[in-house]
Amino acid sequence: MIAAADALPGRAQPIETAQEHFVFHRPLKGPVPEGMAQAMFGMGCFWGVERLFWTLDGVWLTAAGYAAGHTPNPTYDEVCTGRTGHNEVVHVVFDPAKISYDALLQAFWEGHDPTQGMRQGNDRGTQYRSGVYTYGPEQAAAAQTAKAAFQDRLRAAGFGAVTTEILPAPPFYYAEAYHQQYLAKNPGGYCGLGGTGVTCPIGTGA
Repeated sequence: MIAAADALPGRAQPIETAQEHFVFHRPLKGPVPEGMAQAMFGMGCFWGVERLFWTLDGVWLTAAGYAAGHTPNPTYDEVCTGRTGHNEVVHVVFDPAKISYDALLQAFWEGHDPTQGMRQGNDRGTQYRSGVYTYGPEQAAAAQTAKAAFQDRLRAAGFGAVTTEILPAPPFYYAEAYHQQYLAKNPGGYCGLGGTGVTCPIGTGA
């Protein structure tokens, strides 16, 4: 990971992005109905990750973007240099009355291989690392509990240590318009998402 002092300077203003979610036809930047909650995950190329979450019943909105780095308002080209420190992430707005945060965590853990460090499959670089970025102590506790439970299952299946970073949610920067809901616009496009085949026990009682 690049140090903050060595990161690209970025810019003061957000880069341009889409106005509307291509699948849900809702404003990409809100507003959202009262009672919704939010989550943020990094698990490899955000094209496939975003599609994974928008297909879940109870998810109200998704957006592809960058987070957990140093450069303000980065571009995709800048993130790909490895000199921003950012991860490719998906921001999720969901209705907790229809889908639980635990269910989102289960999709996260089972949807990729969290033992690969700074890569996911053939995608290599710091922007492809595994990460859960939490909104509040309840999400943080749930993520840590699920991580520990999944680690036991993974070891039993012959996998190594989980490398997922679990951090309080940092600023989220929207990716460019063409990245938003990319696989809905390009159904035959690249998707590097792939799980381990190991089932994740979720919930504090796991």
